Amino acid sequence: MHKRILSVIRKIPRGKVSTYGAVARAAGFPGAARQVVWALHSPKAPGLPWHRVLGAGGEIKLPGEAGFEQRMRLQSEGVAFHGKRVDMEAHEFRFSRRTITKKRSA
Repeated sequence: MHKRILSVIRKIPRGKVSTYGAVARAAGFPGAARQVVWALHSPKAPGLPWHRVLGAGGEIKLPGEAGFEQRMRLQSEGVAFHGKRVDMEAHEFRFSRRTITKKRSA
């Protein structure tokens, strides 16, 4: 699960964003948004574009300096905000059907 989530996050291009829930669905785990958060906290994810993953509606969920850093990184990539939220209409990355992975039966 962890590897597939990280793989999906790596596919989000510069200047685009996605939500925890959309990443979970694209990885084949609908409803597993919290597992996406755990995967993002992994020390085994160097170079991961963590800042491109947001809460529902484009909201930065990180508190304090981490949230400020996320906003600055996104703005440096040209991502626009409406108040505290990303303009999802302009910047949301839509995963293609090829990107979305199916859960394997155990």
